[in-house]
Amino acid sequence: MRQVVGSHDIVFITLDTLRYDVAQAEFNAGRLPVLQAHLPPEGWERRHTPGSFTYAAHHAFFAGFLPTPAEPGRHPRLFATAFGGSETTVSHTAVFDEASFIEGLAARAYRTICIGGVGFFNPETALGRVLPALFQESHWSPAMGVQGRHSTEVQVSLACERLAALEQRVMLFLNVSAIHSPNRIFQAAGERGTQDSLASHAAALRYVDAALAPLLDTCARRAPTLFIVCADHGGAYGEDGYRGHRIAHDTVWTVPYTHFFVGR
Repeated sequence: MRQVVGSHDIVFITLDTLRYDVAQAEFNAGRLPVLQAHLPPEGWERRHTPGSFTYAAHHAFFAGFLPTPAEPGRHPRLFATAFGGSETTVSHTAVFDEASFIEGLAARAYRTICIGGVGFFNPETALGRVLPALFQESHWSPAMGVQGRHSTEVQVSLACERLAALEQRVMLFLNVSAIHSPNRIFQAAGERGTQDSLASHAAALRYVDAALAPLLDTCARRAPTLFIVCADHGGAYGEDGYRGHRIAHDTVWTVPYTHFFVGR
């Protein structure tokens, strides 16, 4: 990361509420053609999130605590904010004095852009302004939110527009809301139930995969770019009687993760 910072654009995408098992099943079935072109042959990496809901997970992410490999050991981090006693900061870690790696990248001449999705990025409330305030510019509209049937397309269109308008290095963050409930809106009318389900969760992921294609193409043409793509947390659909997230259940804590380069 010490070599990447300054030489590459950085795109960080959180697929809000995406479960690892659903993501991997869709990969194995060949139903994610856009991301599949960049994922390793074995698919998504299984990791543990530092937070069971969006607000907590993203605070940790922006401080450099991305999802941790789901196996024992001390796992080196890509980014870190400086503090004494860190056991996961190594020689390749990009370390910043600022309180978040977002602010650290801004101090290194990156333009930092937030394109929000779920309610924690909605600036109509004070709480919804906390995370976007870390960025030099932030964007949100109802069409990007959880009720937006074309939310990822709207987000990606704006992202491509902003990238085309800038010549400096960019740190672009996208919180994709489509997989978050109510995700049954992404199923065909004849298949749609009255409740979200694992099937509608998967349908939303397939929609997101297709919608991300213009962003990947734009970045590949613009500059060498590091993509980090992961879920912030998962969600339960009735397992052990649980539904939703902000609970200590394996369906919530276990998330898919990958990072890759384009435009090299």
